[in-house]
Amino acid sequence: MADKRDYYEVLGVQKGCSEDELKKAYRRMAKKYHPDLNPGDKPAEEKFKEVNEAYEVLSDPQKRQRYDQFGFAGVDPSYGGGEAGASGFGGFGDMGDIGSIFEDFFGGGFGGGGRRRGSPNAPRRGSDIHVQISISFMEACKGVNKKISVTRTDSCKECGGTGAEHGTAMKTCPTCGGSGTVRVQQRTPFGVIATQRTCDACGGTGRVIEKTCPKCGGRGTTSSTSTIEVVVPAGIDDGQTLSLRGKGNAGANGGPAGDLLVTVSVAPHPTFRREGYDIRCEIPVSFYQAVTGDELTVPTIDGTVAYTMPEGTQPGTVFRLRGKGVQRLNSRSRGDQYVTVVVEVPRGLTREQKAKLREFEDSLTDRQNPRKKSFADKLKDMFNK
Repeated sequence: MADKRDYYEVLGVQKGCSEDELKKAYRRMAKKYHPDLNPGDKPAEEKFKEVNEAYEVLSDPQKRQRYDQFGFAGVDPSYGGGEAGASGFGGFGDMGDIGSIFEDFFGGGFGGGGRRRGSPNAPRRGSDIHVQISISFMEACKGVNKKISVTRTDSCKECGGTGAEHGTAMKTCPTCGGSGTVRVQQRTPFGVIATQRTCDACGGTGRVIEKTCPKCGGRGTTSSTSTIEVVVPAGIDDGQTLSLRGKGNAGANGGPAGDLLVTVSVAPHPTFRREGYDIRCEIPVSFYQAVTGDELTVPTIDGTVAYTMPEGTQPGTVFRLRGKGVQRLNSRSRGDQYVTVVVEVPRGLTREQKAKLREFEDSLTDRQNPRKKSFADKLKDMFNK
């Protein structure tokens, strides 16, 4: 017994730890070294036995007290001081812990019932297919039809999706007798544990194919590539997804097909910028045009329109063109277009041009430059104070 490690050291806890700390440590160590997770690993199996031996003693308040007082002699009958030894694994203090551990490992508690699962023979919906297409800004505004190539699985027409050769029938699985599950017994340090698992021979269906379909190889589905036309509606925005019902992969056991999900990527435009269903753009005008006003030619997604810009238009002025935005999805109404006026300041003027501008500047009155006059007055008031 001299080669035994201290039980607290085995579980990685301090002497005097709480029951909750002890329980958490046991769960962690038992999962780490469980034989099912370490098949064929003898050292891990020995560690697992050691962990269970330690917990069997420390989880029992009376045994823990004797162990704390007398050491191994207080709990091992070979020393004449204890009740049931560790080798029997017969007296676990909290069977609920063991049951939850086995539920983690085997999918169920003692008795091998496992969690309830759906019937593998029930109709199942096919999986969706995800694709992405790229369209231009104008195509998103106006709508467009796009042809895309899609590879999808279809129910095999030769066997009707059964996977069995035409004219033959499926038979009851001889391994599980048609139940879809098999009972497995495992010898563990806890004793012999019986669990139920899905039958590997039939995949849980309870039936096996005697002669496989030569066209699909028993899968019940075939793969094919086809061209599908996608109708992209006017008003679609970047990142939105269209759903084509029933255009995805085939379902199983008579279940419906999945959907084809088409995500739209919209390329940016050099002139227009979209905000929801509204469109924004900038239009450059000269200093002269801003001062005197002018008839502007403004681009829209429908072509150009005329707009009368009033005299004295300030830089950054935004005017609205009603109904010149993007058509709303599933509606006839449209957003608006907002146009920002950008006044260009001329560069590289000659000496004569600058002289004429100075003459023009000097001829202006305060009434003609109200903002400049107001700002100058504010500066005087601020510094005089």
